[in-house]
Amino acid sequence: MKAIERRTIREYTSEPISEKTLKYILSCGQRASNCGNMQLYSIIVTQTQEGKQRLAPLHFNQPMVENSAVVLTICVDTNRFNKWCETNNASKSLNNYLFLNVATIDAAICTQAMAQAAEEKGLGVCYLGTVNYMVEDISKALNLPDGVIPVTCLTIGYPKQIPPMTERLPLEAVVHYEEYKDYTTANIKAMYKDIENNPTNQDFVKENNMENLAQVFTQVRYPKEMNENFSKKYEDYLKEHFFEK
Repeated sequence: MKAIERRTIREYTSEPISEKTLKYILSCGQRASNCGNMQLYSIIVTQTQEGKQRLAPLHFNQPMVENSAVVLTICVDTNRFNKWCETNNASKSLNNYLFLNVATIDAAICTQAMAQAAEEKGLGVCYLGTVNYMVEDISKALNLPDGVIPVTCLTIGYPKQIPPMTERLPLEAVVHYEEYKDYTTANIKAMYKDIENNPTNQDFVKENNMENLAQVFTQVRYPKEMNENFSKKYEDYLKEHFFEK
């Protein structure tokens, strides 16, 4: 699949992924760019049905978790680097906001490299944002030590069918040349017009008794109270398991 034609695949056949192909995908992730060649991430591979069934409730029982061939949980990992420093009588200095951000970027780049490698091999992938809501539970399920924080998750398998491409904003909505140019009301209306007029999105608005798609996002899908609740849980977990005590 060409990068410009990529699709999110949520339904998979029962065909397994060979060990050779999986190793290639993982190796492509490790070869991705990262800060200072510190490689501040780890990848947890879940292949057994038992393991996938254990993870499924932590991803709100989305069917692609159990139906995929492989589930990859990609984590920030300063634990390994800190232990290397301890072994070499070097001070630890990474358990802070700066390196949480650095390691998150490294993990995200690694994840996208694996997604592209999988698609290159004729596989389909689906990113799972549910990791952000279930950090503590996923950490416990995968036995993650302090300094290792799940960032995102990829389900991978051979596509059962190829769905239509999801709409995107026009390129000029996200690209700024030389400097950031803020948006006018007219810009915003023009840029979001096609997405708002998409029949599926219009159905979402009607089904949720909202006036427009923006209200669906902010009052139904991602309401402020829910965001703040999960943000507090995430902050508390980081204080206990990532930052220097």
